[in-house]
Amino acid sequence: MGAEMPRFLPPLNALRAFEASARHLSFTKAAQELSVTQAAVSHQIKALEARLGVALFKRLNRALLLTDAGQAYLPSVRDAFDGIARATAQLTRRGRAESKALTVSVLPSFAAKWLVPRLGRFREAHPDIDVRISADHHMTDFGREDVDMAIRYGQGDYPGLDCVRLMTEDVFPVCSPRLLRGRHPLRTPADLRYHTLLHDDFRLDWRIWLLAAGVKDVDPDRGPAFTDSSMVVQAAVEGQGVALARSVLAAADLAAGRLVKPFDVSMPVRWAYYAVCPLATRDNPRIKAFRDWLLAEADQTKRAAPI
Repeated sequence: MGAEMPRFLPPLNALRAFEASARHLSFTKAAQELSVTQAAVSHQIKALEARLGVALFKRLNRALLLTDAGQAYLPSVRDAFDGIARATAQLTRRGRAESKALTVSVLPSFAAKWLVPRLGRFREAHPDIDVRISADHHMTDFGREDVDMAIRYGQGDYPGLDCVRLMTEDVFPVCSPRLLRGRHPLRTPADLRYHTLLHDDFRLDWRIWLLAAGVKDVDPDRGPAFTDSSMVVQAAVEGQGVALARSVLAAADLAAGRLVKPFDVSMPVRWAYYAVCPLATRDNPRIKAFRDWLLAEADQTKRAAPI
């Protein structure tokens, strides 16, 4: 049997730079994704073009476009990376199946204020399943990441995934009981003019709530902001101001008396919490056990005394 011909393969880093740049049509965004400098990406692309002997991009003043050669090359490169990602995911899923571990991606705020305090009950019911919580803000890519299930906050539009709604919620002001007393006690929404407003990154919510409450002389944009909703709730617990809280995240602190709801005006939120996983694995016994448990806990939360 004769020897196989050697493969002609460009450097992997150059191919990654090409695929990311083609997907974003931006060297800068590709550099951010790959955690390298924009100059490094540009250098890798130039080296790849020199190695291939063709131009892959048209570099315009304010835009980056694929050449005909780049458009022809991209699908094969992307398919190759997707194939490696799928094979890696299958391999790691096999390893996790053998170890009976379950990796769940979830927003940090939901993990801290709702999921983690309840996990002990899941361990009691399923001592053979170890759960690994991955708390982050980015949207999980099941084809590329080592994740079995995710709990997402959105409108339920997740093509290609098994999607089960867990809970909806409302938003309303909350504060420490201390703010109901003192020099400017909170009695009506108009009293907010004397207090600090606490925000997460969605400052628009305060503007809408104040309008619904009929308050016109309170600046909806003033006050500190936090990148995570659980930090907003904690700042309110510490008496640092009044937070516009989501009911699911504030429920435990309200029940414990660490927070109070000074007014009756609430607004429904269009988004909800969803448990999602790939369609191919939705009947996996570990995933099904965790999803069923989530639904039972969510139902218990909904049946609790209204906040």
